Amino acid sequence: MHRVIPFVDLKTQYQGIKEEVMAAVAHVLETGQFVLGEEVGQFEQEFASYVGAKHAIALNTGTSGLHLALLAAGVGPGDEVITVPFTFVATAAAIRYTGAVPVFVDIKLDSYTMDPEQVERAITAKTKAICPVHLYGQSVDLDPILDIAKRHGLKVIEDACQAHGTEYKGRRVGAIGDVGAFSFYPGKNLGAYGEGGMAVTNDDAAAKAIRMLRDWGAEKKYYHSLKGFNYRMDGVQGAILRVKLRYLEQWTNARRSHAETYRGLLSDVQSVVLPQEMPYSRHVYHVFALRTENRAAFMERLQKEGVQTGIHYPIPVHLQEAHADLGYKRGDFPLSELAADQVVSLPMFPEMTFSQVEAVATAVKQDASILTAR
Repeated sequence: MHRVIPFVDLKTQYQGIKEEVMAAVAHVLETGQFVLGEEVGQFEQEFASYVGAKHAIALNTGTSGLHLALLAAGVGPGDEVITVPFTFVATAAAIRYTGAVPVFVDIKLDSYTMDPEQVERAITAKTKAICPVHLYGQSVDLDPILDIAKRHGLKVIEDACQAHGTEYKGRRVGAIGDVGAFSFYPGKNLGAYGEGGMAVTNDDAAAKAIRMLRDWGAEKKYYHSLKGFNYRMDGVQGAILRVKLRYLEQWTNARRSHAETYRGLLSDVQSVVLPQEMPYSRHVYHVFALRTENRAAFMERLQKEGVQTGIHYPIPVHLQEAHADLGYKRGDFPLSELAADQVVSLPMFPEMTFSQVEAVATAVKQDASILTAR
């Protein structure tokens, strides 16, 4: 029986920072600041500084970050927001929460992110915003999108939920468009021990609106000037994330190193297409997603070798049953559909050892040799 190489290993990471985390949690328990509070406020300041934003507003999920970012941008019923179908469903869901309609454009297959050349053709009189997704930890090519948005008077809401520390031409994403949203779901590069999210912006008015909207639309307790939500971050998560933020660059460098090792070991394997790091992007490898034609067999063979894998994501949003009412069909976004049919994510977490990365690569090569033999 092979020793299993997990897809992600949150327990090992916890063991390395256990004492700091326990002390941070104990501080929150002792102060009784269980919702928002001092730790969350400090985390907001530190995260804003990390991404290069003027404001950071801590929330309960990344989806809430997208939802409130769109509301702060003035998106509402009857509006359209341009995004991609090759993403987690939350991107489209947040648009629909506002009453607006997601309008999809296809991806570029080399980056798995929004194709800027398709954006302008999708703009109508109803378009209010563009929501590019920095998928897998890779930046979208933002300059052309920002240029289009400026010419058409549109807002740019960055879905940076998988892109903690990702850079576009030397600037950290999230703070480049009008508002950016991050997720701190446990498996993310910066993950909470529960749910968490953040909206970041350099726009004072947007920051004020998001801050009010997360807390029932009130600037002052019991005085509700906006129709708001209960989207607050709890104090324990804020304290934990403060500890983990101090390690994020170290962990990111480890992920990038593992990606380079994978790339070196698998460069001669013809049956897989390895992920690329685009010249404008600092990829942080939230996942290491390659493509292969016979995915089910590939994953089954790796599982037998003790290697866990994942699929991000098997069904593009335009083909999801929940969004069938948008009226799209198979064939509308061929590159998103091809990616959804072929992507496989290999194990990727900072604490991986070289021998683990090597073992995964060996299993992939073993699969390739089986294919060749056939």
